[in-house]
This record gives sequence, structure tokens and C-alpha cells, in this order.
Amino acid sequence: MEARLYSKADKNYANCFLCAHHCKIAEGKRGICGVRENKGGTLYTLVYGKVIAQHIDPIEKKPFFQFQPGSRSYSIATVGCNFRCLHCQNFEISQMPKDEKRILGEDVTPEEVVHEALETGCQSISYTYTEPTIFFEFAYDCMELAREKGLKNNFVTNGFMTKECLDEMKGLLDGANVDVKAFTEEFYKRVCGARLAPVLESIEYMRKLGIWVEVTTLIIPTQNDSEDELRQIAKWIYKTDKTMPWHLSAFYPTYKLNNLPRTPVSIIDRAREIGFEEGLLYVYTGNVPGDPGESTYCYNCKKKIIERFGFYVKKNLVKDSKCPFCGVKIDGVEL
Repeated sequence: MEARLYSKADKNYANCFLCAHHCKIAEGKRGICGVRENKGGTLYTLVYGKVIAQHIDPIEKKPFFQFQPGSRSYSIATVGCNFRCLHCQNFEISQMPKDEKRILGEDVTPEEVVHEALETGCQSISYTYTEPTIFFEFAYDCMELAREKGLKNNFVTNGFMTKECLDEMKGLLDGANVDVKAFTEEFYKRVCGARLAPVLESIEYMRKLGIWVEVTTLIIPTQNDSEDELRQIAKWIYKTDKTMPWHLSAFYPTYKLNNLPRTPVSIIDRAREIGFEEGLLYVYTGNVPGDPGESTYCYNCKKKIIERFGFYVKKNLVKDSKCPFCGVKIDGVEL
């Protein structure tokens, strides 16, 4: 299928503006994502309908804690990614086009995706596991049908898409959990093969478009775990929108960062304290089952209003998006 969000150029080049890499792709070549190929001056997506993973997940697994909490989400992905994170937990599929030089996936239509989501009692479709921006055309068609059927749509994303891409999804994309992987350009270049600035710009633009955003930072020992850097992230979130939840996840050695240790729980808990010190309303801990930071607390009266263990909601006391104890508004989508 012909790709969207590109322009034809001289000498059969194709200029892709789906993501912030802005690849200039020569005839017969592919972009950094490995799944958009220039054939005779026309750019094609190689992963339309090629679903490599499809599961029914708790929405909390994404993680979304203030987006339809306690619901299930039909989750899909194709192979490919526009990042090359050294710690990717799904590297077998995200890096397949580049590492293995192949593209696998089951042929699935948008109609089938939406049908399965409805049949399995899901309230949303999550475009996740790999970077959903790189299968934008397929996600877009799924989102249109999902919206017609009353399902919500969300991206679990690195946030490296362009404004043009976000404009295309206006009115279709309800939520996004965006990784802010660190707060230095050096980290993004060395560890991810990307840049920080476009990610921050995407988050700011998503909020302007009315898309619900939750932010996740995977805290990696010796890489992005200093109090100064964590405080910088917290300050930026506060400046952008203090109602955006911040998820702080513990790192487990994987892929090309097997030499680093797991993140101590003490660092995760301290990072949460920093978030609150900087004025954020909702700060969560992840990959630490049983930690108090998994639950939602009212920012006004400090009482527990959504109790969680791992990815599961044990009790949700929020009614009509209000704290049941003090009546203050709790931010989110269909709480």
C-alpha cells in the first residue's frame, strides 16, 4: 500500500515526514524504521495489516492509570521501530526489519481488529508493543472504525511523530502514553538513535489537540537516574501540564544493556517523591508490584481513591471523575 505523509522529490527520492527523522529515501531503499520503502519514487508501507502481536491487556499494562481504569484494551502491533533502543524489551519484533532483514505478520484487516476488540469486551484499542507511528496507515484505518463503534484509541509511543502525523489523528486518537526516556540529547542519541526535543514537542502538541497524555520514564541505573535529571523531567511535566500522570518504571537488564543492574526500589520511590516535590498531581511507580505508588491518591485530601496491585485495579472509588472524600475533580478519561 502507498504510504501517507511523504512527498516525491527529484531523482526518484521520497521525503518522508511521518516522524522526526524526516528520512530522504532513495529509490529501492527504506527509511530508518525499516518498514517504508521507496519503489520507483513512490513510498510504500510494508506492514499494512501485517499484525505480529495481538493480545487482550489490562489498560494498566500500557501503562494507563487514568484512562478507563480497570478496563481491557485490544492491543496490536506490527514489526518495526524508528528507534533502536539498546534496552528494548520487544527487540525481537521492533528490530526485526533491521536485525533480521525480514517482515513477518498475520494478514489482518481493520474490520477484523475492531470486531475482535468488541467481541472480547474491550473498551479501547491500543497501538503498542512496537512504535505505532511506523504502522500509521493501518492504525489510522483501525482508529476510524473503532471510533464509529464507540471504542477509544490510544498510542503507546516514543513520541517521535511529526505534527502532520498528529494532525491526521486529531479526533481519532484519545490517549497516548509517551516515553520520556531521559532528559539529555546525549542519552537519546547514544541509547535510542534519536533526539529528545521532538518528543517534548509532540507531547506539548498532543495536549493542545486534547489528547490525554501519560508520561513514562524507565529509570536505568547510571544512565538517567540522577536526582537532577529526574527533577528536570518533573519540572518540564509541571510546566507543560501538571495533570499528566508520570510513571516511573524499574529497569530490568535486556537486549544490549544486560550489563546493568536492576533499578533499586529506593530510587523509584525517591523519583516519585521528586515528582510530588515539583508539584505534579499524579506520580506512579511501575514494575514494583505491591509498591504504594501503584495506586491513585487524591492530590487534595491525599486519600487512596484507586487501589491497584500490578496491572489490576482492586478498588476504584472515583465517581463521575470526582474524589469520593473531598469532591475535587480527578483528571483522566472515563474514570
